[in-house]
Amino acid sequence: MKELISIKTECYSGYKADEYPKCFMWQGVRYEVQEILDRWYQWDAEQKHPVSDYFKVKTASGKQYILKHELQHDRWYLCHPEDNRPKE
Repeated sequence: MKELISIKTECYSGYKADEYPKCFMWQGVRYEVQEILDRWYQWDAEQKHPVSDYFKVKTASGKQYILKHELQHDRWYLCHPEDNRPKE
């Protein structure tokens, strides 16, 4: 896993709290989530890693990011982007 950067998010809460991210703050910039491209769940029977939801999102500017929501402690992270150009 790449470096995780702690971020603040604003989320949609429907049938559960923090169902999916609507926007996030990184380096003083607010990024509006335009689309959720993919999402997956991390669960480890041996409990070596925290239970987490992952979201691959596309922002209004067209850039893509991967966000991690660690459920037990309700913490959000940005998986540090190596190359964040829009995908062709």
